[in-house]
Amino acid sequence: MERSAGAAGVPEHSDIGAQKNRVVTKEEWLQKWEMRNIGFHKQQGHPLLQKHLDVLLSGRSGLRIFFPLCGKAVEMKWLADMGHSVVGVEVSEQALKEFFAEHSLPYCEEPVPEISGAKKLQSTSGNISLYCCSIYDLSSYASLMITLMEENSSYLLVTVSYDPNKHEGPPFYVPESEIKSLFGSHCEIKYLEKVDDFSERHRQWGLDYFLEVLYLLKLVSD
Repeated sequence: MERSAGAAGVPEHSDIGAQKNRVVTKEEWLQKWEMRNIGFHKQQGHPLLQKHLDVLLSGRSGLRIFFPLCGKAVEMKWLADMGHSVVGVEVSEQALKEFFAEHSLPYCEEPVPEISGAKKLQSTSGNISLYCCSIYDLSSYASLMITLMEENSSYLLVTVSYDPNKHEGPPFYVPESEIKSLFGSHCEIKYLEKVDDFSERHRQWGLDYFLEVLYLLKLVSD
């Protein structure tokens, strides 16, 4: 790794504390959407993606861009309008339908025979395909991302850093060591930037800092 998150001033916690064995169930996630507890959704898009888009695209056009756990991310429409093909996966059908409705995009639905209960919502233009299912129905997250990457692929990964002993998540604290453990044997991992994203919402959680950390992952040829 060219520069570690620790060197960038992001605290590392050897013990993830309250988050040990913490899992967000499908039911809990769906309830967040139903109750509109979706403070994680950025209505104007994620500023780190906008700032580092050139790093992801590397001057290429007509890419196929994958959004895991996509929710109703506005960046999907933004990138599709640039001429790219977008594929997303999200367990909340409500989130996907809100995406199409909020952008006034007509779409069609069809089942995914390989996965029980899954469906694909695709824009009639064909350049946005969103799969309604758990990403874990496809494969484990890190393994899936690696299999989807090709030699020239770029993967922008945003993690969050805070004291996990003060908040059980979500979102979950992901230390640099976990990134290395999951992706280090397959990818070159480069730290790009950290930003202070602390807000009153995080203060109410009992936190005194909340950082977003951005990495660029590139597949290493065997």
